[in-house]
Amino acid sequence: MVHVVVLGAGLGGVPMAFEAREKLGAAHRVTVVSNTETFQFTRSNPWVAVNWRKPEEIQVPLEPVLKRKGIDLVAVAAARVHPAENRVELVDGQSVAYDYLVIATGPELAFDEVPGLGPAGHTHSICTTTHATETAAAWEAFCRDPGPLVVGTVQGVSCFGPAYEFAMIADYELRRRKIRDRVPMTFVTSEPYIGHLGLGGVGDTKGLLESELRKRHIRWITNAKTTGIEADRLRVTEVDDEGKDKKSYEVPFKFAMMMPSFRGIKAVMGLEGLVNPRGFVTVDRKQRNAKYPNIFAIGVCIAIPPPEPTPVPTGVPKTGFMIESMTTATARNIRSLVDGKAPAMEASWNAICLADFGDNGVAFVALPQIPPRNVNWAGEGRWARLAKVAFEKYFLRKIRNGQSVPLYEQMALRIAGFNKLRPEAAEAAIKKTMP
Repeated sequence: MVHVVVLGAGLGGVPMAFEAREKLGAAHRVTVVSNTETFQFTRSNPWVAVNWRKPEEIQVPLEPVLKRKGIDLVAVAAARVHPAENRVELVDGQSVAYDYLVIATGPELAFDEVPGLGPAGHTHSICTTTHATETAAAWEAFCRDPGPLVVGTVQGVSCFGPAYEFAMIADYELRRRKIRDRVPMTFVTSEPYIGHLGLGGVGDTKGLLESELRKRHIRWITNAKTTGIEADRLRVTEVDDEGKDKKSYEVPFKFAMMMPSFRGIKAVMGLEGLVNPRGFVTVDRKQRNAKYPNIFAIGVCIAIPPPEPTPVPTGVPKTGFMIESMTTATARNIRSLVDGKAPAMEASWNAICLADFGDNGVAFVALPQIPPRNVNWAGEGRWARLAKVAFEKYFLRKIRNGQSVPLYEQMALRIAGFNKLRPEAAEAAIKKTMP
């Protein structure tokens, strides 16, 4: 019997545990180690932040779901991973031993890297459901006494979508409340241009998102370094294409939501050969660490170099379908190792993203997410908004039912051409099993 430990219980960790259980069968043990007893659908956090969702509507208690699937839950935060000893030390002093470890923790939020940033400073956050819930209370107070509003991303950010989404949702909600005329809005971003998204754009996201901001009377500042935040203003330096200071701003606000940069969690920070200097886990195309081959990693916690240099540092987003592809490849590769075979599956890193803008929405398809791409498309319309609402309900239903990828979803994705595994890797693996 082997023991697979999944560290983290978010968008990557919980589906990872489901797929590991499915691929390994009942003969082997699967354990989830998490700092929370509840799954949180973080993609709905922008809705929570404006009171379109209650926190409990996007959360699922983990213990009964995992128990039903024969998966153990240790709801205690990790203090340190000890890769040479094949164990995870917990904050309560206990340890969990493993044969294979899958790190799916997501990031640590680096609010401290910009003075005044974050819930402990002067800006709000939607990075966690707890943060979004706190933001919702502040949002109601702001709507009773409105003023200038700032939304955006600081330097080093890799997750740009939620900032755009919150800005558009906020605009729509303010118009719905008939107080938009009392709220000057500014979008501040480290991207070299609107719609870059840390990916060099997808389709015409530049034109599409610039058009949305113009229609909504939201001014923007790009190539922006946020140097400090005070109680009522954001200090920003705009740089030129060579990264040299170009212009300084003091952007006033009464309400601000700024996305922070990410880094690896403290439990893995500084582990030579496992993580890079920023604390992100280094993996190969099979999601496997080179120094510790019984450790895999998926999701936001992995290291991916930017596709191109930018004047202000930007990171690479790890989107939902991309993470799902990592999960599928990892589960199959662990199964191969258990069977005494070399892992052969490589995640496609394809991306399908949906964003709600209140009165409409945006979707983009990047196959693969990192350019150059086979498919590079973006579109907008009310259908995209409805699709995101439907996806939220569908994904939460899968979690409650203990499912990762039902057969009908696999068939639908295959027909649509959205593969989770790189075809050449899958074909090579099949050929190896043939006589």
